[in-house]
Amino acid sequence: MSTEPGDDTLLTIDQLAHASGVTVRNVRSYQARGLLPPPTVRARTGYYNPDHLARLELIKELQGEGVKLDTIKRLLDTTGGSTDQVLGFVRRIRELFGAQPPQIAGVGELTERFGAGNPALLKRAERLGFLRRIDDDQYEEINPRLVGIGQELAELGIPAERSMEVAESLRRHADAIAKTFVQLFLDEIWKPFEASGRPDDQWPRLHSTMEQLRALSGDGLLAILDVAIGERLDVTFGRDIARTVRVPHDRAESGDRAADA
Repeated sequence: MSTEPGDDTLLTIDQLAHASGVTVRNVRSYQARGLLPPPTVRARTGYYNPDHLARLELIKELQGEGVKLDTIKRLLDTTGGSTDQVLGFVRRIRELFGAQPPQIAGVGELTERFGAGNPALLKRAERLGFLRRIDDDQYEEINPRLVGIGQELAELGIPAERSMEVAESLRRHADAIAKTFVQLFLDEIWKPFEASGRPDDQWPRLHSTMEQLRALSGDGLLAILDVAIGERLDVTFGRDIARTVRVPHDRAESGDRAADA
């Protein structure tokens, strides 16, 4: 692509801001943070190309889903995102691992559904990424599936405070599990692909591999969780059963010794 200023595919920073809907100030901020590559400079004027525009659109899209700029930068740095193929792949990852479309719920509705009217509890849900505050009376359910699970736990008689404690614990473990699977993909799939020069005809295979990994990660995690819970229940109930059996037995022995005396 030509880099001459007269080329109609190139944009000044004002034109880029207008086309992307991002302010000039934010464009400069993204450049300073390494989210946006620098422009081509000709005659003291910076010119941006369609890759810059695509990158800005992706940043807006991810921010709209609640992804922080630091996370977006790590994501783009990992993939070396600069081409349409890479940006499309990043979007595909978000589609595969993204949550359900968010829903709006009022505080009254949340309270009725699972007793989440406590402001401190709602703050905890925000920190965990389950809810996003819109105003004093409304929240966005970022992942309605998780909120639905909380409601079902409430229907079982489990208080929202206890469910939130469990959710916080699960989130900590989930972060470590996610790191393991992502590292597996990077080491065994992405790095060899990167080393081969990212051949165009291999992108479909990369998409397919990511889809398979998503399914296998979920199935594998559930299988391991079943084993772990089964073993934990065996230990826990086995200990309780042994204690129940031992106490009457000990009492019986005490009675026999008293009778002999």
